[in-house]
Amino acid sequence: MRAMQFGRFGGPEVLQEADVPDPTAGPGQTLVQVEAAGVNFGDIKQIAGEHTDGPYAPQGPLPRIPGMEVVGRTAAGRRVLGYVPQGGYATKTVVSDRHLVALPPEVGAGEALAVLVQGLTAWHLLRSVARIRPGESVVVHAAAGGTGSLAVQLAREFGAGRIIATASSAQKRALALELGADAAIDGDAAGYRERVLDANHGRPADIVLDAIGGPVLDAALDTLGPLGRLVTYGASSRQTASAIAPSRLAVESITVAGFWVVPLIARNGTAGAELAQLLDLTARGRLRPLVGAEYDLARARDAHEDLLGRRTKGKLVLRP
Repeated sequence: MRAMQFGRFGGPEVLQEADVPDPTAGPGQTLVQVEAAGVNFGDIKQIAGEHTDGPYAPQGPLPRIPGMEVVGRTAAGRRVLGYVPQGGYATKTVVSDRHLVALPPEVGAGEALAVLVQGLTAWHLLRSVARIRPGESVVVHAAAGGTGSLAVQLAREFGAGRIIATASSAQKRALALELGADAAIDGDAAGYRERVLDANHGRPADIVLDAIGGPVLDAALDTLGPLGRLVTYGASSRQTASAIAPSRLAVESITVAGFWVVPLIARNGTAGAELAQLLDLTARGRLRPLVGAEYDLARARDAHEDLLGRRTKGKLVLRP
């Protein structure tokens, strides 16, 4: 079968197209003919050699095939969405049955891929970690991206009082407003606090969802009010944030939390109520997963470079 694999750790340049043997499904697994594979920052970390020592890291010797999420068909013709620790960038892959769900016919491949890792991330950021309450204000960083665009919409679905989106261009900010944000601002660290407070009518924020890190995370802390929550779930800036003194958290009554969805998926599987709700909202048109560019499988390198360069909107899809 065709696959994109990497034989050493590094950047997008280490991805190479190859012909490899078909995988074989074992007990409790299903062989899936891949229709589309999703692209995630987690894939970039995978080929960079990050998260290699944890219990949920991809295993086995190099070369490896990256990719965590696929849409395809089983041998019986059932259309499915599946999560895999690795192996998605290929024409076929094997999926554990606990990570395989049937797709409603109304949900397209790109939409389904968007609501797996990124949709579950957005759901848990708001529900499980930030524990959003009706009427609260939510600041969503990188709001035109895969997770951010879903977080904007789910914040509205969950009763947020005011949603403030940040994005790096006027076009992306316009998209965030179209998706349901009440205000959209530049997300640069310089002048960040003033822009957020102005967009929130002078009031501090209740919740900030951050995937950028570095100076932006530092600036976001200064916008939180009492009992405010900042949830970090990525660091696309690849910059280090300042150390946070525990005494500051106590005095200002704020919470800083982290979240990574992969261990949760590994523990609970994907066939739960959260993903079912996301797919149902999508099928009924209440949730609009943002599908971005599509690339031939052989152009996976280009997809990674575009994602790293912050030139993308929504879910990136590889087509075998």
